[in-house]
Amino acid sequence: PRKNSQTPKKNLTNNKYREKGDSGDRGPYGKSGKAGHMGPTGPPGIKGNKGSVGHPGEPCKSYFAAFSVGRKKALHSNDYYQTLVFDTELVNLYSHFNMFTGKFYCYVPGIYYFNLNVHTWNQKETYLHVMHNEREVVILYAQPSDRSIMQSQSLMLELERDDQVWVRLYKGERENAIFSDDFDTYITFNGHLIKPKNEV
Repeated sequence: PRKNSQTPKKNLTNNKYREKGDSGDRGPYGKSGKAGHMGPTGPPGIKGNKGSVGHPGEPCKSYFAAFSVGRKKALHSNDYYQTLVFDTELVNLYSHFNMFTGKFYCYVPGIYYFNLNVHTWNQKETYLHVMHNEREVVILYAQPSDRSIMQSQSLMLELERDDQVWVRLYKGERENAIFSDDFDTYITFNGHLIKPKNEV
């Protein structure tokens, strides 16, 4: 008998024609890429409104020290050194000068100016020291003379806290004295702070 020459039909169940399956799980993130080049600078922004005025600050702390004292009594030399004590208080800011001891006590470290004025005595020597603690700093001296005169000495000192400045009459190896009376003030000692240490 004659063979059938008809072409066989294609298999419709081939993978090429199957339906799409479900999505799989998301894979891990890849590595970050390299940073790109910096872009150009943008245009300036619009100027903001002016801010409000702030609260006023605390005032700067000021430091002061000043004194001016006088003496109405004369003083003669003795066998020992004598501290010149004063009886007239002209200016004594914050009581840094002790009228009882005759000494200025430093409470504000810094540079100070001092001035001593005395009246000499006829035919007698005048011999005093301005003292810084126990150290003789400067001398006020006048030789004996037929005429009495006013003598003055000035200086600046750098002081630390608790330093003392005072005046001492020399002991009586030779008779020396300073003159004054009950009516007028011939003897004065003055001092004031020029610049505090924290501003030097």
